[in-house]
Amino acid sequence: MPADAPDFTGVMDTPERLKFDEAALQAYMKKNVKGFKGPLTVKKFKGGQSNPTYRLETPKKNYVLRRKPPGKLLPSAHAVEREYRVMTALHPLGFPAPGTYALCEDESVIGTAFFIMDCVEGRIFWDASLPDNPPGERRALYLEMVDTIAALHMIDYEKAGLSDFGKTGNYFGRQIDRWSKQYKAAETGSIEPMDRLIEWLPTAVPRDDAVSIVHGDFRFDNVIMDLKKAKALAVLDWELSTLGHPLADFTYFLMVWHFPPTIRGGLAGLDLDELGIPSLEEASTRYCEKTWRETLADFDFCFAYNTFRLASIIQGVYKRSLDGNASSAEAKNMGANVAPLAAMAWEYAKRAGA
Repeated sequence: MPADAPDFTGVMDTPERLKFDEAALQAYMKKNVKGFKGPLTVKKFKGGQSNPTYRLETPKKNYVLRRKPPGKLLPSAHAVEREYRVMTALHPLGFPAPGTYALCEDESVIGTAFFIMDCVEGRIFWDASLPDNPPGERRALYLEMVDTIAALHMIDYEKAGLSDFGKTGNYFGRQIDRWSKQYKAAETGSIEPMDRLIEWLPTAVPRDDAVSIVHGDFRFDNVIMDLKKAKALAVLDWELSTLGHPLADFTYFLMVWHFPPTIRGGLAGLDLDELGIPSLEEASTRYCEKTWRETLADFDFCFAYNTFRLASIIQGVYKRSLDGNASSAEAKNMGANVAPLAAMAWEYAKRAGA
């Protein structure tokens, strides 16, 4: 963010601070992963700002391991247990969540809690403007993203066994409180718009109190697409998933239309018609049709909230880099994005009446 593919794509030798006892892992998998046969080779994926993620290779099958990072962690962050639970619930329903094999909360195995899931082969797009794709495919990929998040929001969370996956009601209020505390815990300097947002956001929460399963970080680089067509094969990074307001989740994805190209390959200022990318209005209309929703209300508030939340998340990543336990080397460069995002969030807040 900006995220160039060479910095994030593929695997690397595991940095010393993120290494673990691979023999202990192999012994665990032999006992707990059905069909596992070694020998095991471990490589770390370059991407992944929060929970270190590893490619586990064996002669017959590849897996993915996702773990909590070592070191002191912020309260309630790095919830690999929750990631495992939601993916395990959604995969059998036909939603594109990776299949799961095992969750290990015994820190004596590799030093932190971890889980093991399917390794899904496909394409990940790190730049949301999709510069290497033809216009027709760009359009299809964007519509597939909209359809995928709409499908998630239409899943009956009670039938999925997730009725206790989060509190129902007052999602915005609880999230604002959470991310305000997370930001303050990771604060490295005073940013006035963040202080204003922490004060104003709780006073402007919408009355609409819908509830669905929410992903929490739905964007192109958290979705593996089929190698040849616009088909989502696996939605990744469920760390922030909970029961929440579907509009918070969907408008987070819509922020890419408002971001400049320097932030996650944003679309602001680009000729979308020429690129073949649907307009924000078309994406919103399609989502409403797929979810039987009449309108996207409280748009500016949602954008203020989501931009504030993203700034808080990035501040946490930056603070971990200063503390020496961030997953990616890119994390140290992220701190510069917090103040511009805070300023952007405050502009949305003013449009919403702040």
